[in-house]
Amino acid sequence: MPAGTRLFDAGQPCPGFPLVDAGSVRVSLMAPDGRQLELYRVEPGEVCVVSATCLFAHRMATASGEARTETVLRLISPADFEAVCERDAVLRRYVMGLMAERLADLMALVEAVAFQRLDQRLAALLGARGPQVRTTHQQLADELGTVREIVSRLLRRFERDGWVALGRERIDVLDPAALQRVCAGANAV
Repeated sequence: MPAGTRLFDAGQPCPGFPLVDAGSVRVSLMAPDGRQLELYRVEPGEVCVVSATCLFAHRMATASGEARTETVLRLISPADFEAVCERDAVLRRYVMGLMAERLADLMALVEAVAFQRLDQRLAALLGARGPQVRTTHQQLADELGTVREIVSRLLRRFERDGWVALGRERIDVLDPAALQRVCAGANAV
C-alpha cells in the first residue's frame, strides 16, 4: 500500500486482522471538524488493537487506519482469524498480551491528554524523537490531538528560548535538558 492509503474507517466493519510486514500504519480518531488524534502506530510485529477488538467483539471499527509510509501487510479474514484464535491457545495469549500492552499505551495517552499541558506533551514528543525530528507542524498537531496553529506557536517559543531550531519539515533539538524541564512541569510555556 502506498503512503496515505486508508485501510479502515471508524464505523465500518473490520476488513480483517492486519499483519504488517513492512512500513507503518497510523491509527487515529477523527473529530467532525477534521482534527485527528493519533492513538498509536502499528509497526511490523505489532498488533492493531482496534482490529483485534472489532474481530473479537464483532463490532464496527472505532478508529481509522492509514498507511503512514509505503506498507506491506497481509490481511487475515475475520473468519480465519476467529478460527485460528479458537484452536491455537498460544496465538490467542500472544494476541491478548500484545493487546494488553497497547491498552497500557492508550491509557498513558489518555492520561497525557487529560492531565498534561500541551507544551509538556510537545516537549516530551520532541525529546523522545530528537535530536532531529523530520515532520511538519500539522503532523505534530495530529499526533498531539490539537491544531497546527498552537503547535507552531509553541515551537516558535521553544525556538526563541534556544531549545530547538526550526527548518522546513525539520526540528533540531538543541537543548534536550530544557525540554525535560518542561516535561517535568518547570519552565511553563
